[in-house]
This record gives sequence, C-alpha cells and structure tokens, in this order.
Amino acid sequence: MVEITCAYEGQLHCTAKHGPSGSVIATDAPVDNMGRGEAFSPTDLVATALATCMLTTVAIVAERHKIEIKGATAKVMKIMATQPTRRIGELAVEIHLPAGIPQDQRARLENAAQACPVHRSLHPDVKIPVTFHWD
Repeated sequence: MVEITCAYEGQLHCTAKHGPSGSVIATDAPVDNMGRGEAFSPTDLVATALATCMLTTVAIVAERHKIEIKGATAKVMKIMATQPTRRIGELAVEIHLPAGIPQDQRARLENAAQACPVHRSLHPDVKIPVTFHWD
C-alpha cells in the first residue's frame, strides 16, 4: 500500500506528495479547462502513468530474459473526448526499442507492454493504440 497526500493550493493548482519517498509533484488544470497549464494536468499524469508503466513492465520482462533495452523510449498522445462527458478518449502510445533485440523476443516484450497494470486498469472505452518501433 502506498499513501499519496494531495493538497489544493488554489487557482486550480494541486501538489501531491509520495509518502514513501517524499517526492512532490504539482498539477494544474489545462488551458482548455480554465487552468493555466503550468504543470501536468491530472489526465496528463494518467497518460504519463501508462507510458512509464509500459516501459517499466517491458524492462522487468527484458531483465528476466537477459535482454538489454537501455535507451528505450515511449511517447504518448492524450486525446480528450467531450461527449458524453469530458474524459480521456484515447492514449496513443509509441514505444521505441533497440534494434538488436532478437525477433523471437519481440512478441514477448510487446505482450508485456500491453499487460502493464495501468493499461489493465483503464476503462475499456479509452482507446489505446500501441505502435512498436524496433530502431
């Protein structure tokens, strides 16, 4: 169990403190929703959580199978929906992995990314297309 403490600072700005580490992050409402967009929005953090979870899960599987993925990257494009209500509509993810990974190991890593806990936690109405690039 992890405790995260959040505080509203005013002007649609919040801070969140990670209990175990003491690390603090800030959020701000996006410009298109009455905010200043001066920090990650809460939905930006969901997108970030997905991309970093996918990379981390791939890395766990890669380490287990002695596959080097150092330098792997992920990019996520968050697209908001407005109907029937404002929500995340799509999180399009691009994952770049090193070219030297054997062909027979690639499906294992792709499956790991798709099975990350954040991906499994998102509502099925959120579209999550994932593209893999083997640089």
